[in-house]
Amino acid sequence: MAGLSLADHAFLIVGETALFWPVQKALIVADLHLEKASWYASHGQMLPPYDSLATLERLACLIDQTGAASLWCLGDNFHDIDGPDRMAMPTRERLAALTSQTEWHWIIGNHDPALPPGIGGHVHDEAERCGLMLRHRAKPAEMRPELSGHWHPKHRAVARGRAVTRACFVRGQTRLILPAFGALTGGMPANDAEIMALMPGGAEAIVSAGDRAMRFPLRSAPKRKLA
Repeated sequence: MAGLSLADHAFLIVGETALFWPVQKALIVADLHLEKASWYASHGQMLPPYDSLATLERLACLIDQTGAASLWCLGDNFHDIDGPDRMAMPTRERLAALTSQTEWHWIIGNHDPALPPGIGGHVHDEAERCGLMLRHRAKPAEMRPELSGHWHPKHRAVARGRAVTRACFVRGQTRLILPAFGALTGGMPANDAEIMALMPGGAEAIVSAGDRAMRFPLRSAPKRKLA
């Protein structure tokens, strides 16, 4: 596990795309996008319907690995508002087991602005813990330290003449954006202008590399020219 800090709060990167907060015994993830494959299937693009169960099994492994007592999901938990209704029974049962064994918190996102009764756990618009704001999408005017998701950041680096793209955390002076945790989630360049606009004091991409974190200073990408 690699260490990572924000505003005097110490975290560990686990499973490459999740955070463990030892003081709170809390696991923090963003952008599960459960039932994304079934959403595509309903729109005519057939994908294997196993993404949700795979994502939940990864979460279960990290809960066991860290001994987390609580779990915080930072929005876009489901790919769309009807996602919970499409869950297959084995997936539904796995989710129910996890939400009953862990103090589970859902923060709503733009893909799932409402979650149905009976989903399990606690539902929040956003939350504050120990002076740290937890929300789906970063607020530019926020002055308090903040954890968020939404952007699915990825960093591209060249190593030994080969380009490698990995999911990453983006850290600014008081803000940390988590990578997407879900099995079928894509990504946005970590230095995209929309991400960098949230980091006026500068930012770095942080990539998990086993027991250490690799840090890459970020510069805003050139603006795209319109054809």
